[in-house]
Amino acid sequence: MTRHHPDPTAPRLREIAEDVFAYEQPDGGWCLNNAGLVVSDGQAALIDTAATRARALALKEAVARVSPRSPRFVVNTHSHGDHTFGNHLFADDAVIVAHEDARTEMDATGLHLTGLWPDVRWGDLTVALPDLTFRDRLTLHVGRVRAELVHLGPAHTAGDTVVWLPDRRVLYAGDLVMSGATPFCLTGSVAGTIEVMERLRAFGADTVVPGHGPVGGPELLDVTEGYLRRVQELAAEGIDAGITPLEAARAADLGAYAGLLDSERIVPNLHRAYAEARGATPGEPMDVAVLFSEMVTHHGGLPTCRA
Repeated sequence: MTRHHPDPTAPRLREIAEDVFAYEQPDGGWCLNNAGLVVSDGQAALIDTAATRARALALKEAVARVSPRSPRFVVNTHSHGDHTFGNHLFADDAVIVAHEDARTEMDATGLHLTGLWPDVRWGDLTVALPDLTFRDRLTLHVGRVRAELVHLGPAHTAGDTVVWLPDRRVLYAGDLVMSGATPFCLTGSVAGTIEVMERLRAFGADTVVPGHGPVGGPELLDVTEGYLRRVQELAAEGIDAGITPLEAARAADLGAYAGLLDSERIVPNLHRAYAEARGATPGEPMDVAVLFSEMVTHHGGLPTCRA
């Protein structure tokens, strides 16, 4: 008898609490993001979408298998295309919700992400901007489930949103938290992300759904903070030695964090940490093209994106 084993790289939607689901896309590398779903009393809310048309369609099919209706709300945790490009496939039925800065960033960047990896089969994409924005907090009621949207940062970006389900003790953290993957502060702040970790701990979540990688618990916050504190240490050492962030990245000993996916992110993270150590405010604009280019140089080519 032939045994059929599940494909470990296939996306999966699984219930992580009553009425609450996580959609995981292994292995959580570049553009392989997670999404979330709340289904209660015939209502549904989706947290984030996906990068390519094919992946967003697969997500839509997975949602349809457990929800009698299309999502009434789509919440974007931040502006990046891997979490937002699929919006347009849900926009006819859903109100798209995000922080006001995330909407501004989405409008400004458009489909720029597709140009970074031209070999990816992105499909026919249209940017669907949020219909509803907020500044600090917003509460959505999805059937019996209360979902609290909270703006935090600057951290991963300037417009990060977490979705907290207090009655289920579930926290959708977006890219503020990675699981098995390297945190990324290209357009955000190292210091800001560290500060945000303490605020995330205060929710008291039992389950944390990261932006990338396997669902976990509060320990994911510790790894994110520990890695970024190591980045700050490396930045301080690099400044004292008079070397550039790229040179510091090449010499860096990441210790316990060396095995995280997409380790090349150390370069933009160090640029941020250098700037903040020299007095830059969290989230201060930097030349993102230069930071990304140096990351590619450090990696020895464009990082692999399997979206």
